[in-house]
Amino acid sequence: MQRSSEKPRQPGGPVQWLSVNAIGLFTALAIPLATFLVLYWGFFFLRDSDAPKIVIAIVAIVWGVGGVAALYLVANSLVDRLGDTWRARIQPFIFVGPAVAILLWYLAVPSLRTLWISLLDRNGVDFVGLSNYIAVFTTRNMFTAFRNNILWILFGATASVIFGLLVAILADRSRFENIAKSVIFMPMAISMVGAGVIWNMMYEVNPNVGLLNAIYTGVTGNNPVAWKAAAEIAPWNNLFLIVVMVWLQSGFAMVLFSAAIKGIPGEILEAGRVDGATEIQVFFRIMIPYIMGTIITVSTTIIIFSLKIFDVVQVMTGGQFGTQVIATQYYREYFTNQNAGFGSAIAIVLLITVIPVMIYNLRQLNDQEAF
Repeated sequence: MQRSSEKPRQPGGPVQWLSVNAIGLFTALAIPLATFLVLYWGFFFLRDSDAPKIVIAIVAIVWGVGGVAALYLVANSLVDRLGDTWRARIQPFIFVGPAVAILLWYLAVPSLRTLWISLLDRNGVDFVGLSNYIAVFTTRNMFTAFRNNILWILFGATASVIFGLLVAILADRSRFENIAKSVIFMPMAISMVGAGVIWNMMYEVNPNVGLLNAIYTGVTGNNPVAWKAAAEIAPWNNLFLIVVMVWLQSGFAMVLFSAAIKGIPGEILEAGRVDGATEIQVFFRIMIPYIMGTIITVSTTIIIFSLKIFDVVQVMTGGQFGTQVIATQYYREYFTNQNAGFGSAIAIVLLITVIPVMIYNLRQLNDQEAF
């Protein structure tokens, strides 16, 4: 039977086929445009509206969550109309594009603008070159801030990693593993500001309020001590603030270490014990090398957090009594002293300080499976 070489005709004739495709194309373009206009209107409504706060809050939730979902659904439906070839090429950008655009607009552009302002004077008008950066590395307050950030890394990050690892190891062998981990992880549910308020009460000079002074005065009989503001123990008064970060971040470290430890094959541990290795040798020669990827990732993450620490210091001391860090100095110079150029230079220095740790973290994640 001979096959016909003619192409099948479009049903209804060429005119109907063209009209159907024109309608489809119009719909594909009109729906995204309408969605964008609705989102655009929502932005100005939230910015300029005098409506009650409850109405604005509801619109913000619906507009934010629903708008993002609508953008993805509409963009995906638009790409589906383009055929298999173009869909495979464009669809990944539909899902990644909004995130990249947000990062560029809210991270890259402000960073470049801050870099430019750092080259200007305190009013952000006259060009002064690298004068602000020279001031960053020659000002006494900045030396103190750099020193304190190093203390946060040496004591805060190290203690968080060690304590989290010890709790993960010990809890893994306990009958009350879930309860112990829940108690250690619970502070993670508290904001940094809330944690600062809680520990401010712990360090309160009045023994009737401050737990630490109640214990200190009750045991020694001495007068209560202003632990955060005691000039005679500076710079070690920073340690009382660092305790707050250890209290918060140990739970984070513990959860990741616990998951990594449970991923160690039991046969390897049993083989080591059969060969005569003690528990300490099993820990240092088997468990630590096996979870080294996780240790590096957790350590670098907490180091980045230590470099950017702001909330705890600002709430507990306001950066006074020799407790200032880089972030609080930026806040003080830019917003309190109204020195835009110097404050922006501090922000850029902080950004440059964090970048190498982030790059190292990403390389470790690429080189080995850390979780």
